[in-house]
Amino acid sequence: MTNDTPEAAEELRRLLRVMAALRDPERGCPWDREQSFDTIAPYTLEEAYEVADAIARRDWAALEDELGDLLFQVVYYAQMGSEDGRFDFAAIARGIAEKMIRRHPHVFGAESRESSAEQTAAWEAQKAEERARRAETGVLAGLPLALPALTRAAKLTSRAARVGFDWPDADAVLDKLAEETGELRAELATAARDQARLADEVGDMLFVLANLARKLELDPEACLRGANAKFERRFGAIEAALASEGRSPDQASLEEMEAHWQAAKAAERA
Repeated sequence: MTNDTPEAAEELRRLLRVMAALRDPERGCPWDREQSFDTIAPYTLEEAYEVADAIARRDWAALEDELGDLLFQVVYYAQMGSEDGRFDFAAIARGIAEKMIRRHPHVFGAESRESSAEQTAAWEAQKAEERARRAETGVLAGLPLALPALTRAAKLTSRAARVGFDWPDADAVLDKLAEETGELRAELATAARDQARLADEVGDMLFVLANLARKLELDPEACLRGANAKFERRFGAIEAALASEGRSPDQASLEEMEAHWQAAKAAERA
């Protein structure tokens, strides 16, 4: 199976025609005609998360469907860009193809790289050069504000680490986490709890945790998604156990729910 086929090219042309019809000023869909770059952007983020969810669940049929939704987002932007005379799908495809060729001279040129570490270093150097050409100055330039906050925290300090501004190891990050925990406890002990200061201290703790994940070569977003899934699974076990007794969580005590939680935890570990 390959993507480089006449069928793939024809299906893409068909999708572009569908998009153009949806945006047709006279006969198109009223909802689609009303959309703009700003109104479509939230849907793009949602579709990207749904792709990640399908991958995490190993639901390949759903992944095929979600990838189609994500591709449609690109086609949507291409159509709007074409209408404004800014860019079209061909320009988008040409630009990314040229970028990948430029960033992989060991594949498309004469350079040789023996390891993924060498490739990563060269990739980052290429991106730095491209940011400089766009007049994006500073070590932290170019990181999108719309990134999930945990991901952006890890990326910010990954950038800083390249110039030596970093904790030496994970143990040092844990020490910093203990320091931040102490500061939060001190703030909680004050008579008048200032919500802004509490938010600041909790933010510091989350920032340190994102960096702990980075130092351990883990994705903080993936770590939190895993924790979320675990909580849903174990709380579902609480609900199932109580249902077998003819009760619901709001009819049980915290102690009873904790006992069922620990039972679910033990069952998972077994």
